[in-house]
Amino acid sequence: MSRLRVLIAVVAVIVPIAALAAPAQAATGLTAAFSAEDRGSWWLGKYIVANPTTAAVTGWTLEFDLAAGVTMSNASNGTVTQTGSHVSVAAAYYNKTVAAGVTTEPYSFQFVGQGAKTAPANCRINGNKCDGSADRAPSAPGTPTVTGKTTKTVALSWAAATAGDFPIAGYDVLRAGSVAATATGTSAVVTGLTPNTAYSFSVRARDSRGNLSAASAAVAVTTSNPADDTQPPSIPGNLRSTGKTSSTVTLAWTASTDNTSVAGYDVSSGGSVLASVTGTTATVSGLAPSTAYAFTVRARDGYDNLSAQSAAVSVTTDDVIGSGSYARVGYFVQWGIYGRQFFVSNLDKNGSAAKLTHLNYAFGNIDPVNLTCLQGVTRATTVNPEDPNQGDGAGDADADYARPMAASQSVDGQGDTGWEPLRGNYNQLRKLKAKYPNLKVLISLGGWTYSKYFSDVAASDASRKKFVSSCVDTYLKGNLPLYNGAGGAGSAAGIFDGIDLDWEWPGAAGHPGNHVGANDKANLTLLCAEFRKQLDALSSTSGKRYLITAFTPADPVKVAAGWDVTTKDGTPSVFDYMDIANIQGYDFHGAGSDNSWEPNRTGHAGNVNTDVDDPYSFHFSYENALKPYLDGGVNPRKLTMGLAFYGRGWQGVTDGGKHGEWQAATGAAPGQFAEEAGTRGYSNLIASVPNLTIYHDEQAIATYGYTGNGGQWWTFDDTWSIGKKTAWIKSKGLLGGMIWEMSGDTGTLMSAVDTGLR
Repeated sequence: MSRLRVLIAVVAVIVPIAALAAPAQAATGLTAAFSAEDRGSWWLGKYIVANPTTAAVTGWTLEFDLAAGVTMSNASNGTVTQTGSHVSVAAAYYNKTVAAGVTTEPYSFQFVGQGAKTAPANCRINGNKCDGSADRAPSAPGTPTVTGKTTKTVALSWAAATAGDFPIAGYDVLRAGSVAATATGTSAVVTGLTPNTAYSFSVRARDSRGNLSAASAAVAVTTSNPADDTQPPSIPGNLRSTGKTSSTVTLAWTASTDNTSVAGYDVSSGGSVLASVTGTTATVSGLAPSTAYAFTVRARDGYDNLSAQSAAVSVTTDDVIGSGSYARVGYFVQWGIYGRQFFVSNLDKNGSAAKLTHLNYAFGNIDPVNLTCLQGVTRATTVNPEDPNQGDGAGDADADYARPMAASQSVDGQGDTGWEPLRGNYNQLRKLKAKYPNLKVLISLGGWTYSKYFSDVAASDASRKKFVSSCVDTYLKGNLPLYNGAGGAGSAAGIFDGIDLDWEWPGAAGHPGNHVGANDKANLTLLCAEFRKQLDALSSTSGKRYLITAFTPADPVKVAAGWDVTTKDGTPSVFDYMDIANIQGYDFHGAGSDNSWEPNRTGHAGNVNTDVDDPYSFHFSYENALKPYLDGGVNPRKLTMGLAFYGRGWQGVTDGGKHGEWQAATGAAPGQFAEEAGTRGYSNLIASVPNLTIYHDEQAIATYGYTGNGGQWWTFDDTWSIGKKTAWIKSKGLLGGMIWEMSGDTGTLMSAVDTGLR
């Protein structure tokens, strides 16, 4: 028993501030009563939750506002979230079910209060008043007045309602008892009416909790008769764009004239009306980034006569970052919390989170049987990297959302109890987004080990629809499978802002055993189109636009095999559906952990220019990686170039008069981890490789380090190369830089990226 509970047990006299009052109407849920007892320099506050209903209630959340000057601490029997004076308390696992007719005693929520012994205000439990009484609804709005009409529409306005217990959220315009229109303000236009017909309209208010007012008095109106006027307005003039964002375009034009009056204007693009307004400006929303649109406008009079279309104006929306700004895309690896001991909270502690624009969580797998997005399993990959089935059915739901994080590992310093429906990395991502609301977080699907079944899920219309639907449901709607008490419907909702496709590689070789199809290239475009379709459908209900990004190859052969980069004869390219393509800017050369790949010769992993000393037949470089995309007509503001926060290394390297550059080697150098020979995170590399002398290749723009003849040779990025690379990225008009991966840096390299991309 805790010391706090012992104190309660031995004190018999409690001074009540508010007793458990009978509800004003029959109780429909839980109630909560507050009491407080003096303890000298402090007081003990308690909320007893009671269930006056005839059935058990499982799960409760208590909310209240502390009085001015009151502080609380040492809370127990509930999980507290506090913002200013507002307190939210989630039930503990042992008191979350309240049986019919009983209370939470002796395990009621309690806390130590200091300041005036005053009852908190605005107490709610599960959204209801704590005393069980009904909400006070808004008053009825004023009688509506007719401010305009056409043959098929009526414009109304009214005096605002007075709020009850909750703020006014909007209004419903009623016709014959049914909702004919809704509005957030005190005016609305009712559409879809019949010409020359009598109608009666009234209005009611809605508060933020859905409580409805009584209806106002009604107003009668008859729509216009089209036979009374057949003359259209004049054509609007001087249509122009006055502003734009990645998803909106603002337009203005010169007013039309009419023999009666101009009732409004319709803005169109591609044959569809995108906005209707009464004035001479409009903001068209819901547009795609980096996309060209042609807009026209025409006028309507009160008898629905339409003018001819205006001259068109062409506008290209901004990219997802905005003109003059640059993307900083970083990958966070799921497994980094183990050997690397790199947690989501490290991104906050080392300053990286404040500098990133996008964070890609790596990786989500594909269910090998159902061909859907795979979650809810913890199964390791096989240890052999050449095993063609290495990633089948693998995943780590424990790391993703079930593992409790200690306070020291948590973004907000609050550790998990182990009973929350969302724990692990996902919960920390949610906390990181709360602290950095402009940071976009995406789920990355595939990667080197998990790309085996991409060809299968993309192969047919039915398989694409099934796969995309599963990914949207799992990651964007947040419906995680139950796993060790975590997950459930909506448990991860709002964490991910889009999908990052890491198919390595469509139409070309990747990991041993990967499925490759002759139609991968066309099917990838269709897969992205399906993602765009389903994400936009979700946007129509959430009001939020979701991103589609991808990891794309540096090898022109792989680009040609798998990526439709050019829109041809009206047929869309894959980039018509994609917001960002992150081009591989690293791993041009390296020695694998099993001494595969290029074990016997050193080489730059991420040089900008073609190295004049490169002995290979194809010369990898930033230049050559970017060329097929730009030659194909891809908008450079959809492209980022990869930056490495790690190094690739060889051992037994001869000097060759070039400090080991492009020289003979005997295999991969010892890595940061035993199973990852030839690879070290940047910070580990600099700290752990003895006698490493760093050199800068000014011609190729590449950094490397050498320990001496017969020793180790490492290729990596440092602040010098990042400064050069970010300058090159800006000179090419690209969107920004992408980082693989964040655990390799303690903040030094991220600061260089941030400085370089300002």
